[in-house]
Amino acid sequence: MASPALGPPPAAFTADELVACYRRGVFPMADSHDDDSIYLVDPERRGVLPLHGAHIPRRLARTVRAERFQVRVDTAFEAVLEACAEARPNRPETWISGPIKTLYMELYRRGLAHSVEAWADGQLAGGLYGVSIGAAFFGESMVSFARDASKVALVHLIGRLCAGRYQLLDAQFMTDHLSQFGGVEISRTQYRRHLSAALAQEDADFFRLAAYADGISVLQAISQAS
Repeated sequence: MASPALGPPPAAFTADELVACYRRGVFPMADSHDDDSIYLVDPERRGVLPLHGAHIPRRLARTVRAERFQVRVDTAFEAVLEACAEARPNRPETWISGPIKTLYMELYRRGLAHSVEAWADGQLAGGLYGVSIGAAFFGESMVSFARDASKVALVHLIGRLCAGRYQLLDAQFMTDHLSQFGGVEISRTQYRRHLSAALAQEDADFFRLAAYADGISVLQAISQAS
């Protein structure tokens, strides 16, 4: 169950303070898209996707190999962020408010936030974004306009992190969607131990795989890490 960690952050919450929050294991949310207030969350149980031993469903692996989508990195960060913030019929409300979008755009400009995008026929079909600090990647949100688009983006993210020597993929909350990839829930104490080790590692490289890595290369990186 999620719970506020330290109450609301200061009114003038900055990108530097946001990075400090990630480093101590908490992350920001808003009650709704239209709510300008931000609160900090420190779940008792944390969802993580193990990078060593990640499971890619067989049908999805075939889709990744078939290159149904062209997957790119950091070419449309703002578009992915905006799409994740939009309400949809199956998701009438989101937590990504105006102030939160401003913070993540600043992290993107600093090279700390990244998007993985799935494109089809020149159109954004889905994707995800998150924050990279040390050898930890904090997944924030994902969106899909076509079947499997966000899942393919997630597979590419996992492969990129495996190739880049990352140690932690923080999914925040466990869902059925993430469990099919081998996601697990761990305690706050376990999470902070993993986080501390990941932040201490200095040789992680988000771009060790090319920005336009093909599906076979991505799946090979995952297989080699297993």
